[in-house]
Amino acid sequence: MPRFNHVDLHTIGCSLFEAAGCSPADATTVVDHLVESNLFGQDGHGALRYYEYVEKILEGNFNPNGQPSVVQQRGCTAIVDGGGGFGQVGGRLAIELAMELAREHGVASATLRNSSHVGRAGAYPLMAAREGFMAIALVNAGRLGRQIAPFGGIDGKLSTNPIAFAAPRPHGEPIVVDMTTSVVAEGKIRMADNKGERVPEGWIIDHEGNPTTDPADLLGDPPGAILPMGGAVGYKGYGLGLAVELWGGLLSGEGCASGERVFKSNGAMFTVYDPSFFADAETYAHEVEGLIAHVMSSRLAPGVEQILLPGELEFRTAEKRRREGIDVDDGTWKRICDAAQSVGLDPSAWDAVAI
Repeated sequence: MPRFNHVDLHTIGCSLFEAAGCSPADATTVVDHLVESNLFGQDGHGALRYYEYVEKILEGNFNPNGQPSVVQQRGCTAIVDGGGGFGQVGGRLAIELAMELAREHGVASATLRNSSHVGRAGAYPLMAAREGFMAIALVNAGRLGRQIAPFGGIDGKLSTNPIAFAAPRPHGEPIVVDMTTSVVAEGKIRMADNKGERVPEGWIIDHEGNPTTDPADLLGDPPGAILPMGGAVGYKGYGLGLAVELWGGLLSGEGCASGERVFKSNGAMFTVYDPSFFADAETYAHEVEGLIAHVMSSRLAPGVEQILLPGELEFRTAEKRRREGIDVDDGTWKRICDAAQSVGLDPSAWDAVAI
């Protein structure tokens, strides 16, 4: 299993996407997002996507030169069309536009459609939080409807439909909640498949609805399904997943799950709040830090060393991986090298930069 310094992994990704026809600026935007995902420990949205995106470009499903544009803006709302290009490029325009409008109106929403795969949902509220805003992202997968079983069902009918929130702290990293409405993101199951590993019980069912721990039972043909978040109360995850279809899919114009089997584009809604419209800076800081102190005053459960804030583990993981490097499993690395060869690159030169 090769390990790479995050800077070298970034260089590899940019080389891949530029060779596939992407501009240097857009390649940097995409790879910034993917490598940050690896740093945060969210490997299912990291370098795993290098080969997937190249394959999608070569198949004609992603346009490496597609450029996003604002197709409608009225008051504190806007609609962005991604031009069929990289989702991270369209997503950045949409969240930056929402921030700009929130500065004027206090609250603003921008939707995104026709923008392929936007990646890690939490990246976008985090961008806003780093600029002093509070933000929410709701992301569906357009017409795709094959991954998540509805509560009480056994057939995949919805997508993982993540929801993400972020809020700034006056002295510290933002609070970041980033979760799928399914029990797990599909990328984690694909990572396990690439490694030849089993997944935990309670994540997936096979085509007949039987519990399984074999990723092939989900990814094979006929496919199984991922369960909604919540276990015995999975109706909560199912309900949230339906809500994301409506807010992220319907209002963006990308559409809601309808049974399509091939992914084309995420639909997303980003809503940004300027806290200064609702509370002065001193009150905001007092309430945020007071809430954190109150939560952290809880007694610890047996075997627990520390209560963590949402997002805190990811920031700690990023510090460690910046020092020690990022592991890329052998299965994923082989597919990245295959993708490199498909766009005329010689991946053997990359072996020299492995740690």
